[in-house]
Amino acid sequence: MEKITSFTIDHLRLVPGVYVSRIDYVEGHPVTTFDLRMTSPNDEPVMNTAEVHTIEHLAATFLRNHEEYADRTIYFGPMGCRTGFYLILSGEYQSQDILPLMKEMFAFIAGYEGDVPGASARDCGNYLDMNLPMANYLARKYLNEVLESITENQLHYPE
Repeated sequence: MEKITSFTIDHLRLVPGVYVSRIDYVEGHPVTTFDLRMTSPNDEPVMNTAEVHTIEHLAATFLRNHEEYADRTIYFGPMGCRTGFYLILSGEYQSQDILPLMKEMFAFIAGYEGDVPGASARDCGNYLDMNLPMANYLARKYLNEVLESITENQLHYPE
């Protein structure tokens, strides 16, 4: 069986950043999948499920309510390896195109206080697995250490 494209990326050289994972076409319309890599694979500890779950709830809520991107957002969710998230947007984009959106979103998550949207037994299948303080911390870390001073090698996969 042939490896899928995302398994051909050199994860030993991959650093936290914002990457275009792929651009697909659905009935002639482009769909861009982004790799929002928050931790250094196989180097830093992975994120725990509670904070990943919390970031997912907050980011999905933020995106689906965003004035410009609500109708363009197809999916936001965690990578199985727990080193980042996938964002799928309708349209064809480059990493630089969504940097303002990512800064806005991660600032929102970093500063979020109160009840996490959808964190109830009625709304979520695992609502007790949430960690808002750690989600705030990880969002602030990604915003400050990656998004605010992002470099070219954090916008394109390593060759």
